[in-house]
This record gives sequence, C-alpha cells and structure tokens, in this order.
Amino acid sequence: MSDDVDPGLTVGQVAARLDVTVRALHHWDEIGLARPSLRTAGGYRLYTGADLERLHRVVVYRELGLGLDRIRDVLDDAGTDVTGALRAQRAQVDRRIERLQRLGTGLDRMIDAHERGLLLTAEQQAALFGPDWDPEWSARAREAYGDTPQWQAYAERSAARGPEEWQAVTETVTALERALGEAMDAGVEPGSAEAGRLVARHREVFSAAYFPLTRQMQVCLGRRFATDPEFAAHYDGIRPGLATWFHRAIDADARANGVDPATATWP
Repeated sequence: MSDDVDPGLTVGQVAARLDVTVRALHHWDEIGLARPSLRTAGGYRLYTGADLERLHRVVVYRELGLGLDRIRDVLDDAGTDVTGALRAQRAQVDRRIERLQRLGTGLDRMIDAHERGLLLTAEQQAALFGPDWDPEWSARAREAYGDTPQWQAYAERSAARGPEEWQAVTETVTALERALGEAMDAGVEPGSAEAGRLVARHREVFSAAYFPLTRQMQVCLGRRFATDPEFAAHYDGIRPGLATWFHRAIDADARANGVDPATATWP
C-alpha cells in the first residue's frame, strides 16, 4: 500500500482516504497507537506511506471489533498470537450475531403481535379458549383499539407468549370466574369484603393477562359485562345472573374506593 503513497499526507487527506475522522487520528496519535512520522515547519502532522500502512491496519482491526489496546498488542508485540486474537474476536462476533438473531426474532414477534394480537393459529386458539371462541376477535379488537396504549401493552404481553403461556393465563382466568360463580351461589353480596376481594383479584388477573386495569376502566368493563350480549352470555353461561352480579360488585367496590360508577370513563 505504501508504494503508491507519497510522504507528507495531511491529517485531512488521511482521514478522507481511510474514512475516519480527524478526531480519531488525533486521538491515535496522542495515545501512541499511530503517530505521523513527519511534521511541517508549523508543527502540522504529516503521514508517510508507512504511517498510512499502519493506520490501515488499525482501521481493519478496529472494524473487526478489537479494542485499541488489543490493536496495539497485535501491531507492536511480537509475542502476540495474532491468529488467536482474531479467533477470539471471531467467537465474540458469533455470539453477537446470535444475540442479534434473537433480537430480530423478538422484533418480528412484536411486530406481528402489534398487527395481529394473538400469535396463535385458529386451531391453537380453539384448543386453549374453547370451541365457542371466535378467532376473528383479535382482528376486530385490533381494528377498534389498535392505536391505544392498552392494545400496545396487550401486544407486548402477547409477543412473549406461546401456547403454554396462554394456557397458564386461561387457567388463571377460569379459576377466577369459577370463584365468582361460587361466591354468587354462596350469597355473597356486592359491596361486601369478600366481593371486594374478588373484584380486586379480577383487576390483578386482567392486568397481568392483558393490560393494566384501573378501577374506572373496570367499571366500564363491568357495564359491558352486563349489557353486551357476548360478554353477558359468557358470564351467564358460568352462572345464570353472574353478569349482573359481577357488574354490581364492581360498582360497589368502585364507590367504596371513591369512584362514581355513573361518571367513570375509559381513558
């Protein structure tokens, strides 16, 4: 490389040739890694062909990921095992590639989750959520709520879940709904301490499964449980009248905690 390079290249000329910054060249000079051999009468740095050859090697090794101290060893220490150093760097690159591949896979899942919600096939959804589950629910929810923080939080949870994780969510939700039905059968009154614990448990389960649920948001959901035909059919399918009972329990808990159900709104 040095055969066709005239001595006396300025810092700016070297920076342009090697596609590095002038600041980097000054730093390498200051730490003694790659110093210019010549100076002008005014004290300005000038690089010879041999200097440029060394700088070229610095740039190559730096692009391979070696630190500046390690580069100095490779260039100046005759006892340095250059091949070994490069093999070690190759191993680091392989690990970095593996991490980036995992990151890429995670990003793909996150993108899919934001676009689709559930990352499960229709068959997996039916197996997990029952034959009455509508696999188009997620698409409808995305269309209605896709630009909300709640959908974004739900998508982030969904991206991290496969069938086993969704199975655990389903079992937790089913256990809660069973407890609600048993409480109604036992005559638990909305507004009682036991009903309040169940309402709080619903918020916790919902927040972990889908997105953070405030009391005001829970009140809005409670209205839908009682008035929306699909929700009402679901809860009344567990116990006749459960949709209305749960709605009353949510409202009573809200009042006890300073939230007026009549004015509660979804964020």
